[in-house]
Amino acid sequence: MSDTKEHIDVKRIPAHVAIIMDGNGRWAKQRGKERSYGHQAGAETVHIIAEEAARLGVKFLTLYTFSTENWSRPSDEVAALMGLLFESIEEETFMKNNISFRVIGDIEKLPENVQQRLNACIEHTAGNTGMCLTLALSYSSHWEITKAMQQIATCVQKGELTPEEIDEAYISKHLSTYFMPDPDLLIRTGGELRLSNYLLWQCAYSELYFCDTYWPDFREEEFRKAIIDYQKRERRFGKTSEQIS
Repeated sequence: MSDTKEHIDVKRIPAHVAIIMDGNGRWAKQRGKERSYGHQAGAETVHIIAEEAARLGVKFLTLYTFSTENWSRPSDEVAALMGLLFESIEEETFMKNNISFRVIGDIEKLPENVQQRLNACIEHTAGNTGMCLTLALSYSSHWEITKAMQQIATCVQKGELTPEEIDEAYISKHLSTYFMPDPDLLIRTGGELRLSNYLLWQCAYSELYFCDTYWPDFREEEFRKAIIDYQKRERRFGKTSEQIS
């Protein structure tokens, strides 16, 4: 296979790439290992892809790390995931690559030591001016949109806002992703063909890319293939090709 580096148009790199990191458990099962073994391998992939995305010039990388539905998984797996999350946050990677760090989701449900680790990394990397890496933790779009509607309803109840003033832009400002543009490209690894309650509002016009590769095996070459596929597409946002050209 030819090197994908030479086929990437550096002038058309998607500003925001969102990824559903799927397949850790199945990857581990193929090797006769516990699911936690796959999660450990997947954590290493996070560092590899974050560095590659930053190198290519991606401005925002958002990773679906743990959903609100994942809390219903076996308690030993959840505990292992929380421990791995605590251990895998390496500020050195962020500082070396000028990456700032953010988190979206119902963070208060996370263990206290994990919250502290996350907040410390957010604070220490706040001055970095390169790519912004965001982890979606204890996150789902249903949770996010419900929370936004509650906040907006409170504003209406207090007389600070009329229903007529509620538009798409106002709703977007109340979502967890208020500080970033909507994803240009959504990647899902692991062979499944669904969004799994991830950035549903924000991905209304995102380009979707699905691949069979399990997340632990998703490396720089696979990431570049997704970027190249994205660059071949015509983004019309509801318009015709003639209107775009």
